[in-house]
Amino acid sequence: MPVALITGCSSGIGRALADAFKAAGYKVWASARKAEDVAALTSAGFTAVQLDVNDSAALEQLGERINQQHGGLDVLINNAGYGAMGPLLDGGVAAMQRQFETNVFSIVGVTRALFPVLRRAKGLVVNIGSVSGVLVTPFAGAYCASKAAVHALSDALRMELAPFGIRVMEVQPGAIQSSFAKNAGHEAEQLINEQSPWFPLREGIRARAKASQDKPTPASEFADVLLNAVQQRKPPRLIRIGNGSRALPMLAALLPKGLLESTLMKRFGLRRQL
Repeated sequence: MPVALITGCSSGIGRALADAFKAAGYKVWASARKAEDVAALTSAGFTAVQLDVNDSAALEQLGERINQQHGGLDVLINNAGYGAMGPLLDGGVAAMQRQFETNVFSIVGVTRALFPVLRRAKGLVVNIGSVSGVLVTPFAGAYCASKAAVHALSDALRMELAPFGIRVMEVQPGAIQSSFAKNAGHEAEQLINEQSPWFPLREGIRARAKASQDKPTPASEFADVLLNAVQQRKPPRLIRIGNGSRALPMLAALLPKGLLESTLMKRFGLRRQL
């Protein structure tokens, strides 16, 4: 039985992936941060793990557990993440650090801790990026930057892990039905206040937080497409899944930069002068 570890399985993409891989015959290790989510995953038949993906000691212990029980890991899906929304200067350096710790640094930490079991199984690492790392929008600068970083480190890891027989796939989802928008909206509301120079543009900030749920692809459909890609003899280096996942990168590549920026500014209510 092949073994898969998926991080961030409390809901949305992570939970849908856990369900799809379990149905396909994988032994699924599913992680979540909250105890109640771990309990729900356990009840659903997964090997559930309460895990902070930035806790190096916990990651080392997890690697040892998988080694003892299975001897190897066939698939690692680095899915845990969230979207920091709001003006970059309102969030400041602290918000950027939190965003990169979860969306970027954790990928390196988790993959490093699981490297021995991935090496034994000649496994596959799947990093969940985003089309937001290709088409950058206002009011999501920290999130977009973190996903652009996921693209870069996935390319580097692919080359560096190849000598050990470990493959790397990056996934760039478009709009996927999940709790992402709700959580992003909550993040945005933490920054929206009357002291901000961008307070008059708060509806644009809210619109960006909700943008990921614009005609979203069901998470179960996303999971089925990704499962099929993982099971290919030669999994693709990059796969885009979901509404907008192909059109938005194409716009970023083809539209003149000035036109693209003015279009996005209009879309999210950014007037030239305040």
